[in-house]
Amino acid sequence: MKPNILVIAGHDPSGGAGIHADIEAIHDLGGLTSTLITALTVQNSQHVLGFQLTDIDLLERQADALLADYDFQAVKIGMTGSLATVHFIARLLARLPGVPVILDPVLAAESGGSLTRESLGDAMISELAPLCELLTPNLPEARLLAGEDGEPDPAGGQSAARCGQRLCRSGAKAVLITGTHDDTDQVSNHLFLDSGETQSWHWRRLPHVYHGSGCTLASSIACLRGQGMPLEQAVAEGQAHVDQYLRAAWRPGQGQHVPDRRTP
Repeated sequence: MKPNILVIAGHDPSGGAGIHADIEAIHDLGGLTSTLITALTVQNSQHVLGFQLTDIDLLERQADALLADYDFQAVKIGMTGSLATVHFIARLLARLPGVPVILDPVLAAESGGSLTRESLGDAMISELAPLCELLTPNLPEARLLAGEDGEPDPAGGQSAARCGQRLCRSGAKAVLITGTHDDTDQVSNHLFLDSGETQSWHWRRLPHVYHGSGCTLASSIACLRGQGMPLEQAVAEGQAHVDQYLRAAWRPGQGQHVPDRRTP
């Protein structure tokens, strides 16, 4: 049986991020993707120019139809876009007890441009984080969610530790903070568990900026969890898959490179 992964995220018409990235990563790892599309965005590989949110009543009806028919082995959450959507997702997750949930707290696109209409950090932490197994922010997102002020340390490690510990104290069960924005030769990703345990991975920094890498990572982990893989193993293997996808990335337009989400 293929794991059926429910993805709640926005649509990127350029095909680099959002629902496109989720479907491709999950398919490559052997899963089926069911989708609730929270917003239609106006973007390409260079810029986010705007977005239109999906009506909550439509999302509710879609969710009812899916849950009446399918069982889900994991959930991945990406772009939410509004407080109303966060409230909807919290209600939906309450109907899926015991299902692993991976939250990629999307607040802005890698290319720049907001993907929210309101300040959602507090709502994500108070309403969604306690219902999720893992959060996967990059360091700027983690700092915002954790309320970090001041300049981060250049290598990112100390700031990541403070944020990870603070987010776990706020109700998150586990937090993987990625170091793609650090000014270092390596990308260092740090996993923090609410038990106090930590684990780190270090990857060679690749030469480009990538569109959809965060979506790809969270969806890869969700699919591996849906297959029954333990969390820490899924986090490690998910990163390895993303590294492989990034090494094969290409540049379809004038902006960022897009991961090739296919295992050779």
